[in-house]
Amino acid sequence: MPYDHRKTSRRARPRTLALVLAATGCCAVLAGCAAPEVSPPGGKSAESPTASRTTGGAVTTAPAPQGSAGHGGPSVQAGARTLAGRTVVIDPGHNSGNFRHSSEINQKVNIGTNRKECDTTGTSTNGGYTEASFTLDVSRRLREILTARGAKVVLTHDADRAWGPCIDERAKIGNAARADAVVSVHADGSAVGHRGFHVILPARVREGAADTAKIVGPSRELGERIAARFARATGTAPANYLGSGTGLDVRDDLGGLNLSTVPKVFVECGNMRDPKDAQLLTSATWRQRAAQGIADGIATYLKG
Repeated sequence: MPYDHRKTSRRARPRTLALVLAATGCCAVLAGCAAPEVSPPGGKSAESPTASRTTGGAVTTAPAPQGSAGHGGPSVQAGARTLAGRTVVIDPGHNSGNFRHSSEINQKVNIGTNRKECDTTGTSTNGGYTEASFTLDVSRRLREILTARGAKVVLTHDADRAWGPCIDERAKIGNAARADAVVSVHADGSAVGHRGFHVILPARVREGAADTAKIVGPSRELGERIAARFARATGTAPANYLGSGTGLDVRDDLGGLNLSTVPKVFVECGNMRDPKDAQLLTSATWRQRAAQGIADGIATYLKG
């Protein structure tokens, strides 16, 4: 859940519904694809990130590993390193330590169009599994898959700082890396009955420090590719509560998008406040599928 939850109109293009339908093979996406059978571990996941430790590092990178992508991911041979030379920044939403640093994360930062809070704590399931734990776990899995394909992967944080980074710093990390793609990983905190994933795209914004004109087109392409591949990998449908069934939502109120100078999207993997979605989000098996879907979407975008 992005810290500044939706306040603007949705302008996702309806044509993307056909893209998702074709990728998933679902005969009725609006009705929802059949979700895979998974067994959630219950409560907090065994793969929850370790306690935050302050090292002062805002950026972590990982070299491409040899052999398996890890966490049960597919084996990747050297010949399959199709993303060599590409840089991907993964932004795990929120930070497990934020709740202990309310004064710091409540300080306002410039997001181009106005000033907003540095960050928030994020949402959680009714069982107490936090969004920050979820996003870090999926981001680490995603890093393993992408590095096995040859990409240089940068994480905006990796449980290596007590709180943050702030949203403006997260954008700066992607810009400084000159990333070919940036993906911010989240889970939503909407009402019970609201189910499914969606991808948030940047609106055309030009105000103050914000100018998204150059990234609107490529970010939409990145978002469309991720939406299609995420649906196929996870068996879940686009959100039934926004985006008109496309799985896409355009927003102009998120600093992480407004301040980006490289293609960037947010992926809301599901709704933590809905019991059925929460059952998926708390499953390590499903989280691996989610990471696979995001990785496949990034790869198809980068390979053109």
